[in-house]
Amino acid sequence: MRHLFRMTFRVVCVLAAVMPALSAYGQSSVERRIDAAVKANATDIIALRHHIHQNPELGNREFETAKLIAAHLESLGFEVTTGVAHTGVVGILKGGRPGPVIAVRADIDALPVVEETNFDFKSTVRTDYLGQNVGVMHACGHDIHTSVQLGVASVLASMRDQLPGTIKFIFQPAEEGTPGHEDGGASMMVDEGVLTNPKPEVIFGLHSNPDLEVGQVGYTIGPAMAAVDHFRIQIKGKQAHGAQPHRSVDPVVMAAQVVSMFQTIRSRNLPPDEPSVITVGIIRGGERFNIIPRQVHLEGTVRTYSKEIQDTIEKRMREICAGITAAAGGTFEFEYERITPSMSNDPDLSHKMIPTLQRVVGDSNVFELSPVMGGEDFAEFSNRVPGFYFRLGTTKPGTSSGGVHTPTFTADDGAVLVGMRVMSNVLVDYLRKHGE
Repeated sequence: MRHLFRMTFRVVCVLAAVMPALSAYGQSSVERRIDAAVKANATDIIALRHHIHQNPELGNREFETAKLIAAHLESLGFEVTTGVAHTGVVGILKGGRPGPVIAVRADIDALPVVEETNFDFKSTVRTDYLGQNVGVMHACGHDIHTSVQLGVASVLASMRDQLPGTIKFIFQPAEEGTPGHEDGGASMMVDEGVLTNPKPEVIFGLHSNPDLEVGQVGYTIGPAMAAVDHFRIQIKGKQAHGAQPHRSVDPVVMAAQVVSMFQTIRSRNLPPDEPSVITVGIIRGGERFNIIPRQVHLEGTVRTYSKEIQDTIEKRMREICAGITAAAGGTFEFEYERITPSMSNDPDLSHKMIPTLQRVVGDSNVFELSPVMGGEDFAEFSNRVPGFYFRLGTTKPGTSSGGVHTPTFTADDGAVLVGMRVMSNVLVDYLRKHGE
């Protein structure tokens, strides 16, 4: 009972802080109805957000999260399909009037991060991940994305008779990647037909942004997020005593030279105005301080926007590994995986929807953002149908938050209500402009 009281009080405070600011602009009857539905569903959706945050699950393992999502959609009378790409859920809301089919997507998986926030609903979950026991946390805001989309489903279900068209709600697993070499994520959903029967003509999505405050949103027109590649390299030499390096072919030295030379690709082989990143995130080798090991493992990521640049980087990485190991008398194995393509917002669709963002939260709270080198497999959808993906401010004004993928990422409940209102208006505006 005490927790319920705290929850109700917190939601009342969030509504008091968020809704007046959002309602200060001229509204149509549809906007007023959306506002009323957001308020009516606020307590339940915030409670769902807390539950999802407190019970996070890693990619391809979102079993309980998927059950919660399916149950919520079924309670609203949606047509629901489960088990898409292992744990994905798709719900279809058919409006009462003729119009286009559109889609909206939320990602539902968490990360192997130990949470260090002060939330009373913080995660203490631990699980096994790639042979290690790890903490699990919604450190990228997917609990916000999922609860916003569940809230939008509730809001629009309450006004389905007025909707001119059909909305496909896609809840995607494994956006952060799958354990090991498992299949999953957006590409698997596409392969299993998520963009067919019915096929949406556009797709929308949002992502948490701790650099923006609650009540603020951002967008990028055109290229927005980079392609994500993953490389693994084994540098192989000859083992020897640490006091007898002349009897070795030292993979540690070769690995150090490889890492240093990789940085010259960006500075000497690529046009300076083409964005790219080459990061070695793992260097692993050796068992004892006085033994030169047999091999060293390197692993990391490449981020690009251009396929030509992507091809050049992969080619130069192979050449550098070949040259350095050959000169030292060693060998190498090289594995390069292209995980996610670069993501672009459709310019025409973006220009159509930006006025909605400005109307809902006010011009001064809408920001055009520069492209970033982070990746997002929303690209698997938006490369097939036009997409618009915007950023949702998640930091409570007057406070601070760690960045995404950190233990101190702190997304405020108020972001859920803003996200519900903005995305509901985006979807309804598109349907009204293109329906009947």
